[in-house]
Amino acid sequence: MSQTAQDAPVVLRERRGPVEILTLNRPEARNAVNGEVTRQMSAALDELERDENLRVIILTGAGDRAFCAGMDLKAFGSGSGPSIAGSTGGFAGFVRRDIPVPVIAAVNGPALAGGFELVLACDLVVAAEHAIFGIPEVKRGLIAAGGGLVRLPKRLPMALAMELALTGDSITAARALELGLVNRVVPAERVLDEALGLADRIIENAPLSVRHSRRLTKQAAEVTEAEAWALSDAASREVFSSADAREGPLAFAEKRAPNWQGR
Repeated sequence: MSQTAQDAPVVLRERRGPVEILTLNRPEARNAVNGEVTRQMSAALDELERDENLRVIILTGAGDRAFCAGMDLKAFGSGSGPSIAGSTGGFAGFVRRDIPVPVIAAVNGPALAGGFELVLACDLVVAAEHAIFGIPEVKRGLIAAGGGLVRLPKRLPMALAMELALTGDSITAARALELGLVNRVVPAERVLDEALGLADRIIENAPLSVRHSRRLTKQAAEVTEAEAWALSDAASREVFSSADAREGPLAFAEKRAPNWQGR
C-alpha cells in the first residue's frame, strides 16, 4: 500500500555516509512545527546522539516556500502548546539540545519565529537568496521563547537584536550575511549542495578535534576568559593524548591522508 500525504513522516531522514539530513516535511503548512514534528524530531535526535558514526547533521525544510514558519499557531490555539515545546530539547525537540556534532542549517526559504530559532540553534547556516529571518511573535501576542530572545543578543549588537525583538520585522538573507548570522547565501537550488560541501570539509578533519573545537567555541562565548582557559586546557589534555593527535602529524609527514579513529 502506498503511503499517503496524511501519514507521511513530518520529519524525513536521509543518510549520506556520516552525514544525516533531517527535513521538516510539512510543506503545505510552510513546515510549521506541531506536536508530531516535535515528537519525530526528538526521536530522531535521541537515536542520532548515540550514533558513533555520525559526524554532521543538516537541518532543512521541504519544498521551496519556507524553511520553517515557526510554531503551528492552529495547533497552539487548540491547546497543543506543551507538545510543541517538547519535554526534551525544547521547541521542536531541538533548540535546547546539546547535540554532540556540528549542525548545519540549510535554509531553503523564510525562517520566521520558531524557524529562525531553529537556525540560531545550529552551528553553521547556508541560506537561499530569497530566505528571510525574523522573530515576529510580538505581532501575535507572543514572545520568541524558543531561544530567539536568548541567542540574538549574543549574536548581534544590542540595538539590532532589540529592534528585531520589538518590531517583529524580518531581514533578508543578504542582511543576515552582513550581520554574521549566516555563513553562505546561494541560489535556492544550491542550498543543500552547499551545506553538504561544508559537511564534507568538516568530515575531512579529526572527529575528536571537531567535537572539542565546537564545544569549546560555544562555551567560551558564555564564560569569563579565565574559565575559558580552564576549559581549553581540559580539552587540550584529552585531544593531545588521543590516537588522532598522533595520526595527524604522522600523516602530514608521510604526505598521505590521515586515517582518523575518533579517539
